[in-house]
Amino acid sequence: MASAAILAGGRARRFGGLDKSTLAIGDSSILEHQIRELAKIADDILLVGPRSTTVAGTGVRIVADRYHDCGPLGGLDAALAEARDDVLVLVACDMPFVTAPLLGHLLGLAAEAQAVVPRTERGYHPLCAAYSRTCREAVTRRLEAHQLSMVGLLEEVRVRIVGPREIERFGAADRLLANVNTPAQFDAIETHLGHKL
Repeated sequence: MASAAILAGGRARRFGGLDKSTLAIGDSSILEHQIRELAKIADDILLVGPRSTTVAGTGVRIVADRYHDCGPLGGLDAALAEARDDVLVLVACDMPFVTAPLLGHLLGLAAEAQAVVPRTERGYHPLCAAYSRTCREAVTRRLEAHQLSMVGLLEEVRVRIVGPREIERFGAADRLLANVNTPAQFDAIETHLGHKL
C-alpha cells in the first residue's frame, strides 16, 4: 500500500470554474470513482484542494497548497509533504476512468525511478503518475524559481516511462488517461456512455 493524492485545486477556467471532480460519469461523480479505485491500492488518500470539497466519511484527508497559484506542481509539493508513505500516486480530479490496476502498476515500478509516468503519442501524463518522496528537492527548487512545468520536473528526476503497449495491458490508453477539460469533452463522454443529459 502507498499514499495517493487527487489534485482538485485547479481553476477549471475552460469549464466555467466548476469543480470538475463533482461531475457525474455514469452513476457516480469522478471524485467518488477515484476514491474507490485509489482505496484498493493506497491506505492514505489525500485531496489537495479547497476545503469546501466534500469527502466526509471517506477517510480522505484534505490538504492545502503550501505554494499558492503554482498549479499541479504546487499540488504535488503539498501531497509529498503530507504523504505518510515514501511513494505517492498522483491523479488529476478530472480523470473519470483511472483504474486501480493501472495505478497499482505505476506504484509497482516505483523502485526503478523517482517518477513513473505514462507516455503516449500525446506526450507525458504527469498527472496520472507515481512519485517518490526523493522528488521533493527538485519540486521545491522549481517552485522557488517559479518553473512550474510538470514536464520540466521530469527532466530533473529519474523517470521510468510507461509506454502505450504497457498501458494497453490495462485497457485503452485514450480512455484510461482521458481527462475532462471542457463541457464539450464531458458531453462527448456522456454520449459515448449512453448517459446523455
